Amino acid sequence: MRKTINSGHILIAGTLDTKGEELLFLRRCLEAAGASTRVVDFGVLGDPMFTPDVAKEEIAACAGESAAALREAGDRGRSVAAMQRGFAAWCRSGPDLPAGVISIGGSAGTAIATAGMREFPIGLPKVMVSTMASGDVRPYVGTSDIVMMYSVADFTGLNRLTRTILTNAAHAAAGMCSIGAGARSETSERTLLAATMFGVTTPCVNRVKELVEAAGYELLVFHATGTGGQAMEKLVRDGFIKGVLDITTTELADELVGGVLSAGPHRLEAAGAVGVPQVVSLGALDMVNFGAPQTVPERFRGRLFYPHNPAVTLMRTTPEENAQLGEILGRKLSAARGPVTLLLPLGGVSAIDAPGKPFHDAAADEQLFAAVRRSAGANVKLVEYAGHINDEAFARQIVAELLPMLGSAAAPGDSL
Repeated sequence: MRKTINSGHILIAGTLDTKGEELLFLRRCLEAAGASTRVVDFGVLGDPMFTPDVAKEEIAACAGESAAALREAGDRGRSVAAMQRGFAAWCRSGPDLPAGVISIGGSAGTAIATAGMREFPIGLPKVMVSTMASGDVRPYVGTSDIVMMYSVADFTGLNRLTRTILTNAAHAAAGMCSIGAGARSETSERTLLAATMFGVTTPCVNRVKELVEAAGYELLVFHATGTGGQAMEKLVRDGFIKGVLDITTTELADELVGGVLSAGPHRLEAAGAVGVPQVVSLGALDMVNFGAPQTVPERFRGRLFYPHNPAVTLMRTTPEENAQLGEILGRKLSAARGPVTLLLPLGGVSAIDAPGKPFHDAAADEQLFAAVRRSAGANVKLVEYAGHINDEAFARQIVAELLPMLGSAAAPGDSL
């Protein structure tokens, strides 16, 4: 156990391979507020975007693992579990206590970061900015005094919303650690678009983000965790979002089957109701989400499961469920008042739905595609793509479909 109390620095922890831009911004906010900082990296599958004070190799070693071996294996579930153990061990056994700790993340990053936070004593400031913070946070908080702050949008780079949230989080952590206030966040006048993402559709959405921002737009990405879809659709109904890239419609599966990440019965209706242009796909409709394995309802015994991370268990949708999902999706889009394109990635709808991957089931996918073809109305432009949802070409096609709907200029949008 750590012996030295309050070394004076605020610990910033996260995955520098995927959240490096946001973590660097967070560090600058804290240092502008007068804090000294140390950055811990627990991202495994890619290279860090900047050099941390504590490298992922040290965290992996605390779990008895090799960061290089984890990266080579390419198993996300195994890597998350290893870094969760490693970061908890590092926080438990290091030489001193920080003044406080702050992290950002989605489901995997939150699971890793809070495992470490729970090792620190009650009273030491802990701030977790997470896409998972608007819901059941018991798997992350446990009996600790972790402050969970909902990120509203997913973390896929900086924009006016994530800057505001991260600045507030930095000021909260600085205030909890008795450090002065810092600078205000930046604003932007670019037109706001929205997209939905899951870990299993991240390559697609990240590439889409690069392309639309290169075209002069600003993209808010929402983690499709139920509250994520609800947050996005509220912003659509409130008039802030001018175009929707609903790539990851997985929340429909949780609503239909009984998973824990449902966005309710009216998901996929907001853009159509207000006439906002939308491009929609079938991201992660191969899965239903539950918590830790022991939380999966008994009625699903015998189904195919995949451990996304220790706090999230995925269940493969059946051909019958996929047929129902296709009909639901087609029916909702048929009621849209604005332009809508539906893109079908025939080669797979998630990172684990591809030949050789755990959820690959061509028969189930074909039921989904066939139902969409039957139920989509004449107002829906149906485009079929032979490859996988995470292909570069699929991301380009998504953007090519949306931009003409928005007009030739990226006009200023409403401020948040």
